[in-house]
Amino acid sequence: MNGSERAHDGKVVLITGGSQGIGRGIALTFARRGASVVVHGLTADYVDETVALIRDAGGTAIGTFGPIDQEHTSTDAVALAIDTYGRLDHLVTAAGIQRYGDAVDTPIETWDEVFGVNVRGVFLAARAALPQIRARQGTVTIISSVQATATQNNVVAYTASKGALNSLCRAMAVDEAAYGVRVNSIAPGSVDTPMLRTSAAEWSDGTREGVERTIANWGTMHALGRVAQPDEIGEAASFLASDAASFVTGSELRVDGGLLARIAAALPTKD
Repeated sequence: MNGSERAHDGKVVLITGGSQGIGRGIALTFARRGASVVVHGLTADYVDETVALIRDAGGTAIGTFGPIDQEHTSTDAVALAIDTYGRLDHLVTAAGIQRYGDAVDTPIETWDEVFGVNVRGVFLAARAALPQIRARQGTVTIISSVQATATQNNVVAYTASKGALNSLCRAMAVDEAAYGVRVNSIAPGSVDTPMLRTSAAEWSDGTREGVERTIANWGTMHALGRVAQPDEIGEAASFLASDAASFVTGSELRVDGGLLARIAAALPTKD
């Protein structure tokens, strides 16, 4: 057996936003690598689904739910990890929302909603988890986005929130190094998640075929010619939390299929 296959044996990870999409892919990956997983989500139904998937595959997991922008949600999740497993080694923050609008037509309430989930939620989770993670010299991994670096039109709140996460990652990495804790972020490109499919439905005719065509078209923006699957982000998160990444902190790991490597302009054709 390859050592990486059980890289997290005996470890405990809390994954916020772990009940769907990228977070679920990360939860399943950590469980396959031997970790006990605390799955957080907004509602109990998706949390229960993810916990059941992990347990059915022979893994260990427990669930908790609540709004991530509320302090008690994170403190309760950390308490659950300690009460159930006696430790907490890793935190992965995957909870996030996307809203559309430019700086004029984005309502203030929408701006606050996006920053509440995407930034405040990460801060609150880290604040609650770090005392335990420091004791284990563990890790924090923040799911950011390629839109922290480049942006599409009409996502001003989302893009700003992801840029804030990269700055938060760097600040925490510098502070937490004194405790032996590593902090990194991941910048995915397009990933086949419920959130992406909701967006695809809005930008297509809404039919199943239309959604699939739109997602395939978005895939062509990536050099690899497709969108990612959630478990591919899970593999990156697992690596950053493993001993194989022992000298990696304060980094922004792009898992974007070459999206940001490509210049968005076609070469002229020869006559």
